[in-house]
Amino acid sequence: MKNKGVFICIEGLDASGKTTHAHQLVRNLQRKEFDAVYTTEPSRGEIGRFIRTYILQRNKRVPSVVETLLFAVDRVDHVEKEIKPALENGKIVISDRYVYSSLAYQGAAGLDLKWIEEINRLALPPDLAIYIDVPPEVVVKRIRRKKSVMERLETQRRVREVYMKFVKNEKLVPVDGNRRKDEVAKDILTVVLDFLKNYSGFQSV
Repeated sequence: MKNKGVFICIEGLDASGKTTHAHQLVRNLQRKEFDAVYTTEPSRGEIGRFIRTYILQRNKRVPSVVETLLFAVDRVDHVEKEIKPALENGKIVISDRYVYSSLAYQGAAGLDLKWIEEINRLALPPDLAIYIDVPPEVVVKRIRRKKSVMERLETQRRVREVYMKFVKNEKLVPVDGNRRKDEVAKDILTVVLDFLKNYSGFQSV
């Protein structure tokens, strides 16, 4: 009987280590003979590349509504072209950012969270969402290059506040990211393995 896939997203502030840990999680799962793959948002598709080039690298932020709509369109493209096909092949898909990033970043900019959720209604819900929690003051110090408009301290503080709302209502599973990488990676793997153990119809290859 073929496994059904599992969709997991890793969330966190900029420079929280989520990309590093998303890749590490894929490697750790593969070592345990799970068929895990990495993906990211903005996606590697045309819309995602546009967002990276013309939205994220700007010194001046575009209107939050524009940001939100672009990310929502890219997310649908991402789901249809990358995530769903991988899940249909029984893979564990690890996404570096997903819908909670839109809720946190654009929500922190003042947009209504219910509206953001509504325009992302077609986005596939993740089976498990993990939030790597690192203090905003720490992540800002980690960013040594010129900071984008979304990477400033006041923005990161507001973003964390939104993320923590989802932690409190148990939509996101928190992991303390302000520790050594190996400790954080171990905790993330434990959370995922515990989830997979209880996830109906899934087992290692």
